[in-house]
Amino acid sequence: MFDGYDSCSEDTSSSSSSDESEEEVAPLPSSLPIIKNNGQVYTYPDGKSGMATCEMCGMVGVRDAFYSKTKRFCSVSCSRSYSSNSKKASILARLQGKPPTKKAKVLQKQPLVAKLAAYAQYQATLQNQAKTKTAAVPVEGFSWGNYINSNSFTAAPVTCFKHAPMGTCWGDIAEGVRVEVPNTDCSLPTKVFWIAGIVKLAGYNALLRYEGFENDSSLDFWCNICGSDIHPVGWCATSGKPLVPPRSIQHKYTNWKAFLVKRLTGAKTLPPDFSQKVSESMQYPFKTSMRVEVVDKTHLCRTRVAVVDSVVGGRLRLVYEESEDKTDDFWCHMYSPLIHHIGWSRSVGHRFKRSDITKKQDGHFDAPPHLFMKVKEVDAAGEWFKEGMKLEAIDPLNLSAICVATIRKVLADGYLMIGIDGSEAADGSDWFCYHATSPSIFPVGFCEINMIELTPPRGTGYAKLPFKWFDYLRETDSIAAPVKLFNKEVPNHGFHVGMKLEAVDLMEPRLVCVATVTRIIHRLLRIHFDGWEDEYDQWVDCESPDLYPVGWCQLTGYQLQPPALQSSRDSQSSSSKQKKKAKSQQYKGHKKMTSLQLKEELLDGEEYSFLQGTSDQESNGSASYYIKQEP
Repeated sequence: MFDGYDSCSEDTSSSSSSDESEEEVAPLPSSLPIIKNNGQVYTYPDGKSGMATCEMCGMVGVRDAFYSKTKRFCSVSCSRSYSSNSKKASILARLQGKPPTKKAKVLQKQPLVAKLAAYAQYQATLQNQAKTKTAAVPVEGFSWGNYINSNSFTAAPVTCFKHAPMGTCWGDIAEGVRVEVPNTDCSLPTKVFWIAGIVKLAGYNALLRYEGFENDSSLDFWCNICGSDIHPVGWCATSGKPLVPPRSIQHKYTNWKAFLVKRLTGAKTLPPDFSQKVSESMQYPFKTSMRVEVVDKTHLCRTRVAVVDSVVGGRLRLVYEESEDKTDDFWCHMYSPLIHHIGWSRSVGHRFKRSDITKKQDGHFDAPPHLFMKVKEVDAAGEWFKEGMKLEAIDPLNLSAICVATIRKVLADGYLMIGIDGSEAADGSDWFCYHATSPSIFPVGFCEINMIELTPPRGTGYAKLPFKWFDYLRETDSIAAPVKLFNKEVPNHGFHVGMKLEAVDLMEPRLVCVATVTRIIHRLLRIHFDGWEDEYDQWVDCESPDLYPVGWCQLTGYQLQPPALQSSRDSQSSSSKQKKKAKSQQYKGHKKMTSLQLKEELLDGEEYSFLQGTSDQESNGSASYYIKQEP
């Protein structure tokens, strides 16, 4: 790891030739050390310094930091490459914009301003290419770093989000890990780097402190650890980039090489292939023009054909196929249980709205079935769910509520059509589809034992009286779905109450918002949108693909919705508690009346396990299973 900082001569004299001093350059501050890519450390105790230009790549830097006795090259690689006329000509042409007529002297005598401009343009091209691979778009007016620092918040670790980039290969990235980052406390004309350590980690974002600052946090800064400017220690050595200590501390040490060796011995850094892993984890199999089946947002009971219009961070903007102006759209993650391959509805017996389009439009093609999230196989041959059985379910039109529900239809492959008691449309248009292993359905008694408020059926007299399942089952002459049919898995998710994250507002799924985990009931999370009232909270499974680490929006280029301001909340309260600012109702279930506005999207997730224990305590699967006897 430290091969780039091997032994060197620190008393190299500074000499200059007439050719290399044609351009006047202001001397660097005294005692400014520079660590070049060949690992040599140079110090100028007398405050004198000279500038030189690499005859191979045109890089401008301190003469004594250059390679060889003649100081003609900035690195060993440039020295070796100089003998290759083809490579030399290519680089010279890139810098000069025309074929070279001479060798080194042409570049060396080129005006310094022109050389710096050409080099800056070349660096900008490289940076633009890197940003294309891993976009990092800051959110205007909101800073996760300031938000976390000012309130001493903690963020959910990246390992909690298996569907997010690097979620399964985050490794040992933690506080204390060292990286090489651009040095912003420097007056050199070219981009230089220095080593920094992670002081605090918040999702993808890291609070960094330059080496040498010890307990001084005056220049600490936040950055996205997956950004294109963050590199493992040793990257500068292999890439020909200079390491220059910040100007504020350049006087603290006379032997920076010894300082770095001491500080970095035994320290951890990013894996050498970290940037490659980031790039690979942000490659998504879904492509534009792919056709899928997705829930009809105006009639939950059926699906429609939609076309992938764009893919951002694994999230799909789907445009319903019949939308001529492409405004009738729907957002969801590629792992959402709301999307399926073409032909899925017919195969399981789900209602489907046939398109008026008789044939595929040019360029559209069916998404391969293997791209979609697989559900667990179930054995419906023995005892199984039956129509009319009662259960508890998260209301997809009111995601803050768990309601009394009924199985209205049993489909193939373990899928169930569920209706909310007391508020169903006469034509069943607001039934919704959950898989038998879904974490959004629960056995009778789940809310009671976990101290969650259960929403009783409307119009049954239970609005003022305590709801009792035993009485309700007797009055409706129905039975509860057997507890053993529900999923009994609880992953070691790693979430804790108070953790910050970025979460999709499933009522307006195009929006990703600043959010907090406020309750944890085994694998079920209560998500609160910062700045908004609790009535807009949503129950979400811990493995939902609609939850993301802090910094996900910046990494993928998605727009993050910041916490609501006081003025927004006041405006909301004065307008009969309308939906969040800039948000609108998507699902338009018929005859659905609740105290909140109509809710939009089915709750995503995988499975659920029913455990005993205090509802607000976190559980990672250590409690005993809750078995509720049928009345």
